[in-house]
This record gives sequence, C-alpha cells and structure tokens, in this order.
Amino acid sequence: MSMKFTQDHEWILVEGDIATVGITHHAQVALGDVVFVELPEIGAQIEQQAVAGVVESVKAAADVYMPVSGEVTAVNEALRDDPSLANSDPLGAGWFFKVKLTAPAQVDALLDETAYTTFSNAS
Repeated sequence: MSMKFTQDHEWILVEGDIATVGITHHAQVALGDVVFVELPEIGAQIEQQAVAGVVESVKAAADVYMPVSGEVTAVNEALRDDPSLANSDPLGAGWFFKVKLTAPAQVDALLDETAYTTFSNAS
C-alpha cells in the first residue's frame, strides 16, 4: 500500500493490519533540529487524532497525532536514542511507532501524496 498523510503532517504506511507512523519531511523542516521525542507506550490504545507523542526541536515542540485508531505495537528506540533521525530520514529510519489498526477504513480518508503535497505547499 502507498504512504498516506495527515493535515497534521504525519505519514502512515500500512502493511497488512500494522501501520508505521512518523512525521513528514515538511514537519521536520518546519520544526528544525529535533532534540527530543516522546513516544507512546507499547500496548496503548489510541484513538484517531488523539495525541500519541511529542517531538521537540530547538525552535518548538509539537504533538504527534494518531492518524488512525489502534494499539501501539512497537516504538522506535533508535529514534529515542538519536532524535536527529527525524530530520535526517523522516520517512525511513526516523519512524516513530507502529500500530495495529482497529479501524482500517480510517486509512482511506487520509491524504495521498499528491493531495498532501498540495496541502503542505499551501500551508
């Protein structure tokens, strides 16, 4: 499946019933150098659009919102140890957490890459 995006600048990549979530390139540019991340607890049940974590940079702090409802199954310990991964590889090694989908249809309402690019260029 292709990557989807939120208007809060998170990305989600769904593989089966597990989705990987992170912040977009646009978000990391806007934030500047990321110095700290707060990741959710494994096993946490988080509803769509609820705060799932926090990212702090030299310029600001921002909430990371849950793109879809689900149960957190993994967090990126490498990101916790080296928050700059959110800057250097936001769509790869800088992923934040993985979630088991509880409402897979929510993915369909998210933005595709073209719609997200249009949205992020306008904001």
